[in-house]
Amino acid sequence: MNDQDIISIIENKSRFGTLPGVILSQNLLAAVGNPQKELAFIHIAGTNGKGSTAAFLCSVLTEAGIKTGLYTSPHLINFTERIQINGRQISQKDAARIGQMLLQLDLETAPAMSDYCMAMAMLYFKEQDCRLVLLETGLGGRLDSTNAIDSPLVSIITKIGYDHTAVLGETLAEIAAEKAGILKKGTRAVFESQHPDVSRVLIKRCNELQIPFKIIDTDRIISTDSGFSYPGETPYQMRMLGEFQKENALAAILAARELISLSFPIAEAAMHRGIAKALWSGRMEIICENPFLIIDGAHNSDGTKALMESLSVLYPDEKFHFIMGVLADKDYKEMAAHMIPFARKVTAFTPESSRALQGETLAAYIRTFGIPAVYTHHLAEVFAPFFTEYRKTDLKIRTVAFGSLSFIGEIKKFFS
Repeated sequence: MNDQDIISIIENKSRFGTLPGVILSQNLLAAVGNPQKELAFIHIAGTNGKGSTAAFLCSVLTEAGIKTGLYTSPHLINFTERIQINGRQISQKDAARIGQMLLQLDLETAPAMSDYCMAMAMLYFKEQDCRLVLLETGLGGRLDSTNAIDSPLVSIITKIGYDHTAVLGETLAEIAAEKAGILKKGTRAVFESQHPDVSRVLIKRCNELQIPFKIIDTDRIISTDSGFSYPGETPYQMRMLGEFQKENALAAILAARELISLSFPIAEAAMHRGIAKALWSGRMEIICENPFLIIDGAHNSDGTKALMESLSVLYPDEKFHFIMGVLADKDYKEMAAHMIPFARKVTAFTPESSRALQGETLAAYIRTFGIPAVYTHHLAEVFAPFFTEYRKTDLKIRTVAFGSLSFIGEIKKFFS
């Protein structure tokens, strides 16, 4: 087998195992010598904003000269996006080398795809001698494969909302309890602003385990033309677009301050450079200026709401052409409800996924609100008018694509 064959085998492993991910990962990691026990972690959970927060913090730590591993999911185009050191992806050769070793193990219970990825990352970060690892949960927290680690130095919980309710629970309190499972005695916690039901769960967990915590007060974040300020902090500049990214950046800053208190050498200049340089692919990312296209990984109601709020700040009183491709297990009606007041027209797309909502179904639903909507199954059809009529200078139409990370990955691959 070549390198891509090995990676493809891992990518096509079952999404869920016969046991919780945390147990499968513990078993797999034990079989390879528990490399995670020789690493120090910042663990990040939440519904929205995990990846962006990790990107901000990784950028800060890289600017500070700290060798930092970053483990995130899912990937948009290439598997190697999941495992990075100081912004550089693992090579396909290294991923295949470690992956082949893991696939050859004789295990009593078969790991799922996420367990193989977790073990691959831990082995790679250990052999590359990373001083810190930023670890993003996949689904939930308590039973997630990433929770196979011991107590992290710092735990970050970003915005919690309704998502994966069939697995995590139907109420915000139930979902929060699953996310709060990453909070272990000995850690320090940073929380983004939350619904009161969520805050009560997180604070109770911290009090029970005597975990010191900080909660971001969004009312104290002051937006500037190119960034934000917060009491006690010198104003920060940002490249990332989106009002919601300011809270994600602040969560990274507060986590970095916790690391400073633990004697990590992070200078103020490195903090500001890191926030200013940070980028996270597929999150309010401008792909084209003329014609204009933004892609965003908003894939649930809260993410779509945040996207629309940011668009209204960046482009006041403007209506957009939305391209939407969503999975059927998402709350697409609520997502559409946030979008419709800002829509000039909509193109509904069927993503390449067994879980995809059919574009025809989505378009028909949107048309009930009086918004012109068509559907297609091919990206070439989606962007045919985009490269013709939208390029005309008299048609200043801004196009925004969103709906699922897999769909955004398809678009990035199409444009690459």
